[in-house]
Amino acid sequence: MVKVFKKLTSREWGLIALSIVFIVIQVWLDLKLPDYMSSISALLQTDNIVLNQILVSGGYMIACALGSLVCTIVVGYFAATVAASLSRTLRKDLYDKTLSLSMAEINRFSTASLITRTTNDIRQIQLIVAMGLQAIIKAPILAVWAIVKIMGKSWQWSAATGVAVLILIALISIIIFFAVPRFKIVQKLTDNLNRITREQLTGIRVVRAYNAEEYQGKKFDEANTELTRTNTTVTRVMAILGSGMTFIMSFLTLAIYIIGAILIQNATGGEGAVIFGNMVVFTNYAMQVIMAFMMLSMIFIMLPRAAVSAGRINEVLDTDLSIQPGTVTEGEPGRQGEVVLQDVSFRYPGAEDYVLKDVNVTIGKGETVAFIGATGSGKSTLVNLIPRFYEATEGEILVDGVNVKDYVPEALNNKLGYVSQRAVMFSGTVESNVAYGDNGAQPDPAQVEKAIRVAQAQEFVNKMEGQLEGHIAQGGTNLSGGQKQRLSIARAVCRDPEIYIFDDTFSALDYKTDKVLRAALKEETDGATVIMVAQRIGTIRDADKIIVLDQGRVVGQGTHEALLASCDVYREIALSQLSEEELLHGK
Repeated sequence: MVKVFKKLTSREWGLIALSIVFIVIQVWLDLKLPDYMSSISALLQTDNIVLNQILVSGGYMIACALGSLVCTIVVGYFAATVAASLSRTLRKDLYDKTLSLSMAEINRFSTASLITRTTNDIRQIQLIVAMGLQAIIKAPILAVWAIVKIMGKSWQWSAATGVAVLILIALISIIIFFAVPRFKIVQKLTDNLNRITREQLTGIRVVRAYNAEEYQGKKFDEANTELTRTNTTVTRVMAILGSGMTFIMSFLTLAIYIIGAILIQNATGGEGAVIFGNMVVFTNYAMQVIMAFMMLSMIFIMLPRAAVSAGRINEVLDTDLSIQPGTVTEGEPGRQGEVVLQDVSFRYPGAEDYVLKDVNVTIGKGETVAFIGATGSGKSTLVNLIPRFYEATEGEILVDGVNVKDYVPEALNNKLGYVSQRAVMFSGTVESNVAYGDNGAQPDPAQVEKAIRVAQAQEFVNKMEGQLEGHIAQGGTNLSGGQKQRLSIARAVCRDPEIYIFDDTFSALDYKTDKVLRAALKEETDGATVIMVAQRIGTIRDADKIIVLDQGRVVGQGTHEALLASCDVYREIALSQLSEEELLHGK
């Protein structure tokens, strides 16, 4: 929690200081009420009652109550402002940190957990600040001040109040002991529920196609029931605390009046009237003491859950980035578009086996190089090392003669036109998706139209309502797989990069569209380096160089014809797709 509060700005600390001032005024006004009540009680005990004096004291009581109300509103406003500002800062910091995480770190936390931390956990912090700022400051001041006020009134009443406070502390301690361990469980169960919900919504088509609604419903019900059960336990504990506090307050009031009745009965002369007045005042002060402890108890219940949330937030914010940015912004002169992999090996964090081992590849400027291999051979992993989505475990990757680790991330990204294996669309328009991102140049509509034309997407874009302004739903759910792939390719073309990376981005295209698109790409990308991952021999056979991967190692490099003659793995892949005649005649 301390780390979280360090993010408060000087303005927010100023609001907290003002809140303290108004809280002190509020407590003073609240504790003045019993004094005026005592004055009215004393006046009522006199033989000659003066109505004006009673009205004056009553007027002061009303003024104190209204003043306390105003102070409460002001403090509430300040507390809400501080809480909202802190939440905004935490959300921004958490969002920025998440964007800087590598894929390995994102996988470690999980997407569902990161969403929960950005929403539910920050909400817990906001609640504790909004409510706790008032209670944490007000409760100690109110308790101490009230205790000072009642000291010396009567040791019997003080003893009864002390017993009530001790019972209250014991009740709070027992409840916290049972409730606190469950707060962390609640947050983890919330993560799990978010994960299952996200999984089901993402795969809703598969769920329906396989009539798996009941199966998925059971998974959701199990997670939901477990979360509900844990939350119910915590809520019941808090309900017991609330009921216990009400009982203690009622018990203390009754005890004070019973003790007062005995003292008045044993009093002589005019002492009874004085004791009665003191009893009324003492009851009010005692209730203030109990109220102070009630406020603290609620904070003690909320604080552990907020502390768990703060820990989860800090866990992300304090994560050491495995991929640190460099300082270089430009490559070596004359080596633009060159990519070199020297003795590159890679294994995922925590894994024992290498996905890639001792890969040595040189890709010259303007070359078209394709990677092919069996599923799991490491093709996509290899090309994902170039933009530093993952860091190579061993070896070096050079772009324009500079190690990718030495580049400023933005500078490296501006050199690349990356098209992922899974076509990603963002909610917006066709134009906003194609002209997506910032590479230092603002694309004009003509450039966007050219990119769409090269990617063979103009046919379906022209049929969309609004054409370039046509609506794209979140995730591109209103587009087919092939349409999404073509718009993803258009996005890379619009960027006009030095190096194109196509990670199996032609798989959803029919053979005719694939061929036409590659021809248009070859003309458009003339002079640029093209790196592609593909499964189809027809897609890569015209590449300047084909690199064959098998179990993470390079087992062949060369042209299509050379590999057919020299690489058994490549020939096996080729024959699984094409006949001998088709391979020989280049069909």
